[in-house]
Amino acid sequence: MLSCRRPGSLFALLASLVLMAPPYAAEANGSGMGEGAREDCIRTEGVLGALEWAASRDRGSARGLERTIERRARHYADHCVALNHLQVLGTHNSYHIQPAPFLIDFYANFDPDAIFWEYTHQPLDVQLEAQGIRQIELDVYADPEGGLHASPFAHGLLAGNQAARIPELEAPGMKVLHVADLDIFSTCQTLIECLGVVKAWSDTNPRHLPIMILIEAKSERNLFIQSIQFGPAEFDDLDAEIRLVFPDEQLITPDHVRGDAGTLEEAVLTRGWPTLAEARGRVLFALDNPGTARLDYLQGHPSLAGRVMFTSSSPGEPDAAFIKFNDPFGAPIAERVAEGYIVRTRSDSDTIEARENSTERREEALQSGAHFVSTDYPAPDPRFSDYSVQIPGGMAARCNPVHAPPGCRDSALEPGGW
Repeated sequence: MLSCRRPGSLFALLASLVLMAPPYAAEANGSGMGEGAREDCIRTEGVLGALEWAASRDRGSARGLERTIERRARHYADHCVALNHLQVLGTHNSYHIQPAPFLIDFYANFDPDAIFWEYTHQPLDVQLEAQGIRQIELDVYADPEGGLHASPFAHGLLAGNQAARIPELEAPGMKVLHVADLDIFSTCQTLIECLGVVKAWSDTNPRHLPIMILIEAKSERNLFIQSIQFGPAEFDDLDAEIRLVFPDEQLITPDHVRGDAGTLEEAVLTRGWPTLAEARGRVLFALDNPGTARLDYLQGHPSLAGRVMFTSSSPGEPDAAFIKFNDPFGAPIAERVAEGYIVRTRSDSDTIEARENSTERREEALQSGAHFVSTDYPAPDPRFSDYSVQIPGGMAARCNPVHAPPGCRDSALEPGGW
């Protein structure tokens, strides 16, 4: 006959398991995880599960086990959970301040879609600190001589003087705005300024989860401004500005992820992405533009060798590591996530979901397993509805619903909350 163990015997057994198990999985060399580290992670999963089971069976002893469980879960998160095992919230056009209402009304006389610009984000550091945002998006315009965007049409209308200029846009360097001439209001007006805000927050919070910064290189013509077309030289300048703000030790670059693999795609599909221990306190950049812009960025940099940003690519390409599906409906997001690519999608677009208080796209995006779910509404806009987007559980991140290891615990990913 089987006898029931007394609680004391049970906890003695658990204590011996804890002592025998490694305190954490050995950190991998570079990105990815070696065989020994995987075995350690599997053992830690068993110990963590046993401790949680014991805590659930005996409430009186649960408090005593909580610290041990928390410590194990954190060690597991650092050394067994990788960047692509997360899901975080991002913002679309993260710098954006909507034009004044009379400008929206004026623009709508010519294009009714101008109402799509009726959204405003908090400053970047507020998004990171108060809203738990871990992916931002910046639209950049090349301005190597300076002053190209310093006298936009919208500013002239507001000032009542078309010759009026914006001093902050006079200096050479990349500018951050949505649409040249028309939708030009930003919480930070240059790329250097925007990245400086992120770096200052990162330096103050060195254990944060990696922050992804999506860059869209823009070059359209609007009214009086002919923006500069991005080519290899402009992309060199863009990389240089990023490196002016972030030293290599705060970046996750294609070179870091690729290591000694033949291509970047080979690396992410076989060895994988950096663990959280390697990725905390760092940022990674991705180029939003496909097509010609992507090819120009790759020119002279096969598989993104020496480049700062990952590219929005497709499976089968040597540079494929980051994939963008703006619309989550019908997209093979779960398949790409399971294969090892990192994926960004959008939970809303053009203010439509907020105006209609429609949550279908939000739920599809969150359930898809996309690593970065981008929204214009980390908080509701009371002019429209209660619509907003948060990571389920109310944390800065959760274990990816499609592709996370068994020992991943949401509460251990970024302890202390936001």
